[in-house]
Amino acid sequence: MEFCAKEVPGWNTISVGGYHMREAGCTAAQEIAFTLADGITYVQTCVERGLDVDNFAPRIAFFFNCHSNFFEEIAKFRAARRLWAHIMRDRFGAKNERSMMLRFHTQTAGSTLTAQQPDNNVIRTTLEALAAVLGGTQSLHTNAKDEAIALPTEESALLALRTQQIIAYESGVTAEPDPLGGSPYIESLTDQLAQQAREYLNKIDNMGGMLKAIESGYVYKEIYHAAYEHQKAVERKAKIIVGVNECVSDKALKIQMQKIDPQLEPRRRRDLATLRKKRNATKVGKCLATLEKAAKGTENLMPIIVDCVRNYVTVGEICKVLRGTFGEYRANHSI
Repeated sequence: MEFCAKEVPGWNTISVGGYHMREAGCTAAQEIAFTLADGITYVQTCVERGLDVDNFAPRIAFFFNCHSNFFEEIAKFRAARRLWAHIMRDRFGAKNERSMMLRFHTQTAGSTLTAQQPDNNVIRTTLEALAAVLGGTQSLHTNAKDEAIALPTEESALLALRTQQIIAYESGVTAEPDPLGGSPYIESLTDQLAQQAREYLNKIDNMGGMLKAIESGYVYKEIYHAAYEHQKAVERKAKIIVGVNECVSDKALKIQMQKIDPQLEPRRRRDLATLRKKRNATKVGKCLATLEKAAKGTENLMPIIVDCVRNYVTVGEICKVLRGTFGEYRANHSI
């Protein structure tokens, strides 16, 4: 939140991500609500710091996950757009239409991929990518088929890229921005998800905002229970995962796996040691001292961090200062 204190020349995007919450097991409605609640907190913080909402809101972008329930995912993106437009107009008084737009990047779901019969993951990723496009995503990342087993090979990564290129260039689905709008089923699903997400947002507001909801353990518990219910459904076969609890194969897994060069780590250590010898140690020390002082106050940290990076301060060194000032997050709740 501190990073949103004021505008910084050259900034193009303020990113708000819900991807990891969905990968952790939250539902589509929870992904909408918790992601937008994060966005509300960011916008509120910027406004409280004196920024005009229409000066920065057009640069806000979201990061969503796309799971395997094809129509639900399309409706999820539509519901999120609708809710964000209302939030920006009615809650924050935005006048610029671009402030009310929900720009978002989508990544297909890693948690839906299976180590069993990994070739099936190509179909899963294709459907998820198609749902994201039909739902209106502005950019897309498609996962590789072997990511449930190891880092993707060059071959599997290329196949993942070709998947979205075929959708983009050959399928024709990009001709309309909202091709399923008006479908009674899609509109009904959109309404349902919007209402469910709105109920979560109201609960979070009543708790005092997203920070309070996180600190109380509410968000964590909601995601945990959603993931638990999903796993129970898989185990009792109320939800079928092909190759896992149905259509299972006894054939031994044969797949080429990515192997990392064991010399990579020592090479990087040498590179780091060389960097530290060549950089200006005095400037590095001053940058870290400035960062520590700012972290103990209320000053905007982002320009200072940018200055650190420009002077070849490492990410590890920056994090060490911030960790020493703020400590590390420890959940104070249990399930």
